[in-house]
Amino acid sequence: MASQATLPDRPRITLSVVSHRQGHLVRELLATLETIRDESVEVVITLNVPETLPFAAAQFGFPVRILENVRRRGFGANHNSAFRSARGEFLCVINPDIAFTVDPFAELVAALRDGNTGVAAPQVVTPLGAPEDNGRTFPTPAAILKKAFLPAPRRVHPDAARVSHPDWVAGMFMLLSRKAFEAVGGFDERYFLYYEDVDLCARLRLHGYQVAYCPRVSVVHAAQRRSHRNPYYFVWHLQSMVRFFCSDAYRRVRQA
Repeated sequence: MASQATLPDRPRITLSVVSHRQGHLVRELLATLETIRDESVEVVITLNVPETLPFAAAQFGFPVRILENVRRRGFGANHNSAFRSARGEFLCVINPDIAFTVDPFAELVAALRDGNTGVAAPQVVTPLGAPEDNGRTFPTPAAILKKAFLPAPRRVHPDAARVSHPDWVAGMFMLLSRKAFEAVGGFDERYFLYYEDVDLCARLRLHGYQVAYCPRVSVVHAAQRRSHRNPYYFVWHLQSMVRFFCSDAYRRVRQA
C-alpha cells in the first residue's frame, strides 16, 4: 500500500527511511527537513511493521510517500524497494534516530560531484557530542576477535577539516550517487541486517568508486540499541558477518 503527496518537479535527493513503530522519530526528522533543507527532496517512508503514523504525508512542503510492508523485510531490501521508484539524482539512506540542526546535504552532494565518489557520509556523534566511529577500515576475522577479547584502543578520528576516503561508512546516514548505486545493483538483500553497508561499500570500491567521509558535516545519532536486548539481533549480526567474510566481494577487496 502507498500514499503520496502531490509531486513537484524532480527532486535533487530521495531519502529512504524505514520505521519500526518509530513514527514519532520520523515526524521529528521530517519537521527538521522542512525547516533546514536547502536541497529539493522527496521522502519514502517504509513501515516494516504495522503502525499508525502521527502525521499525514501531505502536511509537509515536499513529497512524502508511505510504503507498508505485508511482511517484515531486511534493511537492504527495504531501501532497494524505496529507491526503485525514486526520482532523485542522489539517494539518501537515513535512520529515524538521526537528527541535525543544519542542512547536511550540500557538502555531501559536493563530494559526490567528484565522478569517482559513489557514497558520502557525515561525521556522526552521540547526543552528548562524542564522535562515533563512522569512517572505518574493512573488518577482518582477526580484528573482530581482537575487539572481542582485548581492551578497545583509543579511537583516532580523521582531521575534522578534510574529506577522507575510508573503506566504508555506516548505513545509518549515507548519501549515494544514483549512478553508482545502480551500477552495483543496490544493496545485497541476502543481508537481512548488519554488514549490508560494508558489503555495499566494498562493491562500490571494486567498481572504481571512492567512499567519502565528510567530517565538517555533523549529525546526531540517538541509537536505539535494540541489539543489546534482543537475541535475534545477535544472530543476524553473526550471520551477516559470516556471509561477508565468505563473500567474493570481501575476497576481491582484500586483494585489491
